[in-house]
Amino acid sequence: MANVTFKGNQITLLGNEVKVGDKAPNFTVLANDLSEVTLNDTKGQVRLISAVPSLDTGVCDAETRRFNEEANSLGNVKILTVSVDLPFAQKRWCAAAGIENVQTLSDHRDLSFGEAYGVAIQELRLLTRAVFVVDSTDTVVYVEYVSEATNHPNYEAALEAAKSAK
Repeated sequence: MANVTFKGNQITLLGNEVKVGDKAPNFTVLANDLSEVTLNDTKGQVRLISAVPSLDTGVCDAETRRFNEEANSLGNVKILTVSVDLPFAQKRWCAAAGIENVQTLSDHRDLSFGEAYGVAIQELRLLTRAVFVVDSTDTVVYVEYVSEATNHPNYEAALEAAKSAK
């Protein structure tokens, strides 16, 4: 399992660690309109999936804005940001932040994504910060579990992986 801290304290991640070369696990989360969304809904597309603790924090806010700004340079890459924030809060945050190129998804209901990707923090019932790139054949081609959940991910590496994925 990935070795991750949150504000310097060791945390326990639930689920299975995802590795490059794995078939991307399916999951069921909620869109901002409360409709269910699964990985299969974007089948055949390259996906950059950003797991964040909460959009209402500085790093998560900056990360989601960065991926939103970079979206046009990625071509036909679907960007998903998953947190356990309620869908209503995600919708409000996206409207206030002008987010149009990233789909925010809520894993609050049953941590389906968090457990499938090994990012659910047992102690906090939040997701740890991680970035996954899944290619059009549902193969994981990039993984970063950020070692300190309050730090930024390696944006350049994630974006490069998304650009080169087919």
